[in-house]
Amino acid sequence: MGLTADSVLRGAAVLIVDDHEAHRTLLSNYLTALGCACSVAGGGTEALAKLSAQSFDLVLLDLRMDDLDGMEVLKRARQSGFNRDCIMMSAEGTISHAVEAIRLGATDFLVKPFELSQLHDLMRRVLASRSPGAGSERDPRLMWRDRFAPDLIGEATPLREVFLVLERIAHTDCTVLVLGESGTGKELVARALHAASQRASKPFVPVNCGAIPETLIESELFGHAKGAFSGASSAREGRFAVADGGTLFLDEIGEMSLAVQVKFLRVLQEQEYVPVGETRPRKCDVRIVAATNKNLEQMADQGTFREDLFYRLNLIPIHLPPLRDRRSDLPLLVRHFLEQQARRRGSRVTAIGDEAMELMTRYGWPGNVRELENTIERMTLLHAGTGVITASELPPKIQRDARRELIVATAGELDPSSSTAEGRTIDAGHSGVRPRVTLDEPPPAAPTLALPLEATELLPVPELPARARVLASPEDFLLPEEGLDLRRAVEAFENNLIDQALARTGGNKNQASMLLGLNRTTLVEKLRKRQRRGDGAANEPTG
Repeated sequence: MGLTADSVLRGAAVLIVDDHEAHRTLLSNYLTALGCACSVAGGGTEALAKLSAQSFDLVLLDLRMDDLDGMEVLKRARQSGFNRDCIMMSAEGTISHAVEAIRLGATDFLVKPFELSQLHDLMRRVLASRSPGAGSERDPRLMWRDRFAPDLIGEATPLREVFLVLERIAHTDCTVLVLGESGTGKELVARALHAASQRASKPFVPVNCGAIPETLIESELFGHAKGAFSGASSAREGRFAVADGGTLFLDEIGEMSLAVQVKFLRVLQEQEYVPVGETRPRKCDVRIVAATNKNLEQMADQGTFREDLFYRLNLIPIHLPPLRDRRSDLPLLVRHFLEQQARRRGSRVTAIGDEAMELMTRYGWPGNVRELENTIERMTLLHAGTGVITASELPPKIQRDARRELIVATAGELDPSSSTAEGRTIDAGHSGVRPRVTLDEPPPAAPTLALPLEATELLPVPELPARARVLASPEDFLLPEEGLDLRRAVEAFENNLIDQALARTGGNKNQASMLLGLNRTTLVEKLRKRQRRGDGAANEPTG
């Protein structure tokens, strides 16, 4: 073939799986000439056997085969621990097949027939990302984020899964629906998709469908002819025309009227639109990325959103996690926004204090990352003094809600049968709620997020651990809105401390009373009263 070995492909172990002998022979000869070490399999069963017996850097996998199709082969291989790259090949080049392959773990999808040079370029890109010089020991999802979405701060698992999907679909033209609460960064995702696509040199055009009056949104999207309506003194191009060749981001798509939805659906299906006041359709080459914080499926069931449009948009849904579901990212985000304020306003705030950080971690952040950014900006503007933000400088709502979460969780731990704990599940790993307090475990110190103002790079921030401490100061307690049984709460707290003291001293009442600052007779009387009420230990300790 007159080919020379490729330095990126040289030595790569490649398995070619195709039930057409002529095709796998062609690919094997071509890739061998480029320097690959090729093996072939004529079907899915043979492919699985070779994958279990040998390690491969890359698998070229045909979709339709007689024994097992490529989807099933890929699924079984992943279940067996195969974690290398796989490129699916198929003559059935539908978006649904490509999406399903990517969801099962395929790196990419090639539509037959394809040019050998196209395969070469794709393999170079895939294998280069695995090469030692490309930082292969670092999570490739974060490498992609750093390159195309540096403002999407976070490394929690839910966000890494988002980066993985974005990396795999960015170079396609498929429609994407970004779902998430307000303030989670949906436009950042759309911009990242555009930046990583082949359309990056063309326009990125954002449109907020909720900010445009219903009477004007059609002309805003599709444009209008001169005299098309009152006030249209000249012709005007719409956003589809402006975005031609690039990406159109439709935020708050759930606010689009049903009448405009009909015309928008035609654009998705036919790649053409008709400006207001004109009769001839215009072709457009635009990738659509839509976003919403609403439940479009529920709206479709209720008839407020077209069902056919929903299914067209929902081809590849991307769910952005709320901040409360990735609280481990909070220190990274805080550091990022502190640096941002230092650059923009010359802020001298250098850290978030321990107690303030703990309260921020416990707060639910209903406004998500946008609320956190605004909170940091507010605190840095109002701060004066040492350069460390304290808990008293947090907005009152954060202080109140974070402490309410703390007292409700603590009440549930001290007395799970109490009315304040009923129906609540305490999950320290997920919600950031402090684990059960024990006197045997000394409270670890939470790290202070010190920020050198001269720093130009983000330094690694350790994940903030849940911090155990004895709750003994009045400000730690907040009366729940629904109230509580004071007598029961006090008894539960007292009994918990008595049990801990007895457990720590092996049941020795003399030593336990010293730990509690009580006379021995007082402790014995409390135990007798508890036993008479039937809520004490079955066997009274001795000592």
